[in-house]
Amino acid sequence: MAGEPQDDCLFCKIVAGHIPATVVRETETTVAFRDINPQAPTHILVIPKVHYRDAAALAAGAPEVAADVLRETQAVADEEKLDSYRVVFNTGTGAGQTVWHAHGHVLGGRGLQWPPG
Repeated sequence: MAGEPQDDCLFCKIVAGHIPATVVRETETTVAFRDINPQAPTHILVIPKVHYRDAAALAAGAPEVAADVLRETQAVADEEKLDSYRVVFNTGTGAGQTVWHAHGHVLGGRGLQWPPG
């Protein structure tokens, strides 16, 4: 059920503390941690503690938590002292989503080209 932890979800297991992560920030509704396969010098994932399949489902089902995730991307960028950065929400396999738990990628610390590859 949407919003409920899923036994087979990697990010739900991180939220529960069953899988370690390098956490950089945590709030009542979000967790931010370093990506294990960074695509930039700074690559931090910001996830909601509640389980929604993707950003669209999160926005529809818990818009206040979606706003918390976005707010935390800014807090992460500020703490990492990023003058500019990119926030990416992959939605669907074709867009590169591999973990089916909504999450935003905060990428920075190098030039980021447009359009992204």
